[in-house]
Amino acid sequence: MVVMSKQSPNMEQFCVVNSSQSTNTLIPLIDLSQPDSKSCLVKACEEFGFFKVINHGIPTEFISKLESKAIKFFSSPMSEKEKAGPPDPVGYGNKSIGRNGDVGWVEYLLLSTNLENDCQRIASVVGETPENFSLCVNNYVKAVKKMACDILEMLAEGLMIQQKNVFSELLMDKQSDSVFRLNHYPPCPVFHGKHLIGFGEHTDPQIISVLRSNNTSGLQISLKEGSWIPVPADQDSFFINVGDSLQVMTNGRFKSVRHRVLANSYKSRVSMIYFGGPPLSEKIAPLPLLLKEGSNNSLYKEFTWFEYKKSAYKSKLADNRLCLFEKIRAS
Repeated sequence: MVVMSKQSPNMEQFCVVNSSQSTNTLIPLIDLSQPDSKSCLVKACEEFGFFKVINHGIPTEFISKLESKAIKFFSSPMSEKEKAGPPDPVGYGNKSIGRNGDVGWVEYLLLSTNLENDCQRIASVVGETPENFSLCVNNYVKAVKKMACDILEMLAEGLMIQQKNVFSELLMDKQSDSVFRLNHYPPCPVFHGKHLIGFGEHTDPQIISVLRSNNTSGLQISLKEGSWIPVPADQDSFFINVGDSLQVMTNGRFKSVRHRVLANSYKSRVSMIYFGGPPLSEKIAPLPLLLKEGSNNSLYKEFTWFEYKKSAYKSKLADNRLCLFEKIRAS
């Protein structure tokens, strides 16, 4: 079992929730090898903003090697892990999430997808050469990035957009501001009959997120009416989130899913997330092809990814970041 810092915040400082949630709703499951996957992807993005994919083609070796290195890192003494921190903006973090007072029962490594500057201090903690650690992360990130781009291109085709790389080209751009995150949630006892929050409710600001975790539950998503449903653990599949930027580009047709993680009482949870983001200078706005012909029914103002990212850094996790960029419609 991985042990958190001895100077942990008092348990009352962590948000607690009742874990009794509805389990009647099924998470969309999409087989990427099937011919109807495009329409299924579009429907999942419209109704949930979240889905699980199988037959994804990512080598098991890439997954297992990186998870093994992540577990080794998080199992290291706190004094060693702290050498890889603080996360400013990349590096090791423990409990504090962001810059505005959010905390969670989590420790993490935040990395850019250009690892040259990140690997030296992290690799030394796990007894690896920077080259070996970098290769392991790069193999995994390259594979999930390709899958993310394939999914984005299928979504574009499903929306009847002729330029099928209209979304994926933003991830493929050399200046793409994508990040990669390794999270570790140690086991945590139930507190006064309720579960502690591992990572508080939020939406992802980027275009798309690709999540994989070990066989431990904890992730939940929020439905349109506000109820929370648990996502069954599945270490062989990947879960995809629609991000805020994709919601804007589709003029609200796709929904950026609100999600959270509850600390598990018995088992450690390790998750690996690729956040596919556009270049900092990229302008984000609804695609003209998705607006009603002859009308200006855009729900959002145009903004650059840099402007949105800067705004997100100033917010708390649970804030609705997009409300600042919504157009005010006449009543």
